[in-house]
Amino acid sequence: MNWQGIIIGSASFLIIGIFHPIVIKSEYYFSKKIWPLFLALGIIFILLSVCVKAQILSSIMGVTGFSCLWSIHEIFEQEERVKKGWFPKNPKK
Repeated sequence: MNWQGIIIGSASFLIIGIFHPIVIKSEYYFSKKIWPLFLALGIIFILLSVCVKAQILSSIMGVTGFSCLWSIHEIFEQEERVKKGWFPKNPKK
């Protein structure tokens, strides 16, 4: 039996789920100015995924890298959600 698909699918599900609160907390504490960090991490994870020979690990790193890149979009969207009152605004910003 080949379990790679289930392992990669489960890891993708967890990674995407973990990034949701990371985006919310990042925008809350650092505002949208943190997007370059997500860009750098995304590029690093994508480059690492190309270099790693293990298929499962390479796939997980690729999913993490592209989740970091997608988080850039989501941070800007999160700022709009805060303006609409859907999420709390950090009073110390």
